[in-house]
Amino acid sequence: MTISTLLCFLGASVALTIAPGPDNIFVMTQGIARGRRPAIVTALGMCSGISVHTTAAAFGISAVFYSSVVAFNLVKYAGATYLLYLAWKTLRERSAIGLTLADDRAAPALFKRGFIMNVLNPKVAMFFLAFLPQFVTPNSPHFALQMLLLGCIFMVQAVVIFTLIGYFAGSIGSFLLARPRIAKYFDWLTAGVFTSLGLKLALAER
Repeated sequence: MTISTLLCFLGASVALTIAPGPDNIFVMTQGIARGRRPAIVTALGMCSGISVHTTAAAFGISAVFYSSVVAFNLVKYAGATYLLYLAWKTLRERSAIGLTLADDRAAPALFKRGFIMNVLNPKVAMFFLAFLPQFVTPNSPHFALQMLLLGCIFMVQAVVIFTLIGYFAGSIGSFLLARPRIAKYFDWLTAGVFTSLGLKLALAER
């Protein structure tokens, strides 16, 4: 692979990651509602899920979602159910988080949440299956390795961008959480984001 191809891929990846979408909107919401640490750790979990999708795309596993409606729907509804469960759980536990304190849940739990959200989204798997091959050298004997390299590049830049989004969103959240009249609505905001993402995933088509 040439340097120019890798630079083009990096530029396209950054543009896609920065563009408003469910993932960066969710990280921003987490930062504002919960604080920097929860937003960044959750974002790291989401980005780690990219490794699963990249591996699946490199070895043709993601092609199952193109060929099988059943497989696509099974993963899709599992992901949607998980997101709706998170919305319910957020409202159920809303009194457990102080208005002036950030979310103090353990990092592994936050990381796992982001990871599962990403892995249980078949649309992400199909995106990588369609996006990565466009930058792979045609007829290369190292097709899978090139796909894995591109996936690593995408994951690294996503980590950087999502970390910055979570950090600056957390700064806004620190300011707003000190104002109880505003802060009391944050759990509803977070639950609303989970619900909208879940419904959007449930209604997604291949």
